[in-house]
Amino acid sequence: MKPISKDQRRVLDKVQQISELSCYFVPAFSTVLLFVWYGFLKLPPLCIFKKRSCEGNKSLDLIYSTKTTMSHFVRQSKFRHVYVEPAKLESCYTNVRLATATGEQNYIKGNTKFFAVSIQAGGGAMAVVPYEKVGKFDPDFPLISGHRGAILDFDFNPFHEHLIASASDDTTVKIWGIPEGGLTETCVDPLVDLTGHGRKVTLIKFHPTANNVLASTSSDFSVRLWDIEKGAQTVKMEDHGENLIQDLAWSWTGGVLATTCKDKVVRLYDARSGQVVSEKENAHMGTKSVKISFLGNKETFVTVGFTRQSQRQFKVWDPRNLDKELKKVDIDQAAGVIMPFYDPDTNLLYLCGKGDGNIRYYEMSEGEPFAFPISEYRSTTSAKGMAMIPKRGCDIMKCETTRLLKLTSNAIEPLHVFVPRKSDAFQDDIFPDTYAGIPSMTADEWLGGADNSPVLMSLRPEMQGKITNNGKRARSTSKPSSVGSGIAARVARFARGGSKNDNTPEGKLKSELETANARIAQLEKLLREHGISH
Repeated sequence: MKPISKDQRRVLDKVQQISELSCYFVPAFSTVLLFVWYGFLKLPPLCIFKKRSCEGNKSLDLIYSTKTTMSHFVRQSKFRHVYVEPAKLESCYTNVRLATATGEQNYIKGNTKFFAVSIQAGGGAMAVVPYEKVGKFDPDFPLISGHRGAILDFDFNPFHEHLIASASDDTTVKIWGIPEGGLTETCVDPLVDLTGHGRKVTLIKFHPTANNVLASTSSDFSVRLWDIEKGAQTVKMEDHGENLIQDLAWSWTGGVLATTCKDKVVRLYDARSGQVVSEKENAHMGTKSVKISFLGNKETFVTVGFTRQSQRQFKVWDPRNLDKELKKVDIDQAAGVIMPFYDPDTNLLYLCGKGDGNIRYYEMSEGEPFAFPISEYRSTTSAKGMAMIPKRGCDIMKCETTRLLKLTSNAIEPLHVFVPRKSDAFQDDIFPDTYAGIPSMTADEWLGGADNSPVLMSLRPEMQGKITNNGKRARSTSKPSSVGSGIAARVARFARGGSKNDNTPEGKLKSELETANARIAQLEKLLREHGISH
């Protein structure tokens, strides 16, 4: 090793003194200073400074290495350089006549085949659009138009991509079937009608692991769970007083359902019993909406709200102890509500603002400090709503880890999130096994106490979606009730990818028979409810 001259030694002693002072105030300053002096002194790559006693005087000892590391100053992460790339204009969906109804919903949802938005039309209408239909929206595009009031929210069935639920101002929830390739004519007849709410239905969300279980919230201040295959309500939750419910979220296995409310209380329910198991008052002190999201299979969840001074913030919580948040991060001063989206495969939390064009992303961890800021995407075009599509819909070989659908005032803009990599090979470190879109249990099994984890699949091209966590598609052993027999048949047919518009003679007869059976079952139910035997 080349010896250090006396002049170099004196200079380095001064650098050490300055760095010791500056590290208490501006750590980054000392780092820059050391590298500047390194350039002037032309020393070998510097890794570590440390003190030692040399001939009775405290001086600086240089330890050299052929590698230079910054791990002491910057946290290492595979996602430090993640970036958002907006789609080109020719890949966007423009001239969309969006409905004017407002509320707590995100206004857009998507799966791997379609996205859905509410459209201006008589009564309530919704467009379910295949991704191939890019460009200007066709004014004559076939719609779902079976509600008597505005459609306020909707959600795709996570296990059957041709099934979508809609919630409306007319107090009902309806289940619709989408033919392969999309609608060819306006659809007014739902597969299932779910009635029971006393006021408009504001939010709906499917269960993440149990087949055909749906949660809904309403201005009647209740949360209800439904078995859509039987067309029946299974659980009712009424602990919100007369306060509007602002958001709801399922836990990783679906055993817990969380709600946020206008009274500033976060409630965690045992979803099967409908009982509150834990709650936190004044989770956020601001008066605006609070949104909530569980962080995958971590034992934590996040809420996004406002301070008393209307500053936006998010907090990380342990559901087992809600006395105090694990982490609080103040974001900025803005009026728009933030929509949280969590990717459990990358541990990245995306915070998307309504009314602004910014997306902030954080890497979440199970221990301190729980949230690491990564970067921010800025846009001058404000967002009305946002959706995250399943990982199966991303371009894996281009290292697209997330795809968001940004809804503006009259357009839908796909946003692609990439992790830059030089190799064209499959990157297994950023693409672990992911949510497969296969139920791990039936509705009856879940209600009976089963608590299965989501079924996972490999994203490797050669694996072709092979199941990797021993998850098995649960099958029901019980027969459908007489009330739901017609409903079950229709839902099952669309779940298998069938089409309602089967124009063959046999298909028409089957459709007519199913409709007649459903109507008969409905009438029999009404007779029983009124005590009339037949």
